[in-house]
Amino acid sequence: MSTNYGSKRLVVGAHYGFRDWLAQRVTAALMALFTIVLIAQVLWPWYRRDDAGNRLEPIVGYDKWAGIFSQQWMKVLTFVVIVSLLYHVWVGMRDIWMDYIKPVGIKLALQVFTIVWLVGCAGWAIQVLWRL
Repeated sequence: MSTNYGSKRLVVGAHYGFRDWLAQRVTAALMALFTIVLIAQVLWPWYRRDDAGNRLEPIVGYDKWAGIFSQQWMKVLTFVVIVSLLYHVWVGMRDIWMDYIKPVGIKLALQVFTIVWLVGCAGWAIQVLWRL
C-alpha cells in the first residue's frame, strides 16, 4: 500500500526557461567572440609602413573593411552571428512581451510584429553581407 502525500498536481507551463537562459548565454558569448575577432582584424596592424619601416597613416578604411568581409569564412561567421543575434533578440523580446503585456491580442500582435521585423532585418543583413 502506497501512501500519497498531498494531491496529484499537474504542473503545466512552457518549460523552456533553462533552454532560453542557456541560449541567451551561448549567443552572447558567440557575439562577444565575433567582436574580438573583428576588432583584431580591423586593428592589426595599426599603421602601414613604408620601405624604410616608418609608420604612415592608419590602415583602417573602407578597403580594409571590405577586404575583411570578402573572405568566405568571415561571411559565414558573420551570418552565424547574425542568426545568433536574431535568436537572442527574439528570446528577450518574447519574454518581455509575455511578462509585461497582459491583453492577449496586443501580446500576439507585438510578437508577430517582432518576428516580421527580425525576418526583415535578417534579409537586409544578408543582402548587405553578400554585396561586399
